[in-house]
Amino acid sequence: MPIDIETFSEGSSEELTEITNAEKVVRFLYRNNDKAFTASEIAEGASVKKSSIGTVLRRLQDRKLVQHKGDYWAIGDEERVQNAFRFHRTITDLDERFGAEDIDEWRKYAAEETPE
Repeated sequence: MPIDIETFSEGSSEELTEITNAEKVVRFLYRNNDKAFTASEIAEGASVKKSSIGTVLRRLQDRKLVQHKGDYWAIGDEERVQNAFRFHRTITDLDERFGAEDIDEWRKYAAEETPE
């Protein structure tokens, strides 16, 4: 979605960087760490499309960043969440400094798997 040039000129890089749906969900649940929500409540609270929320929550659960019981979801282990955000921030900083990884280039130099 385009933004006006005044917003572009006056906004900081952080303000103008779009965050992923997963980040929106984790931030919403982290801010509300004393509660558990249904998927539709999370979609509304985190401004994520209802059609996307199920996939986002399952992926976050696979990474143990959220918990799920019955119809409700809550933030996962807060230390794990904080570590994940620190790691994400570090990777972003490194990508900005040195450029993003080229997976095909990386694979050229990766060790080959040895058969067992």
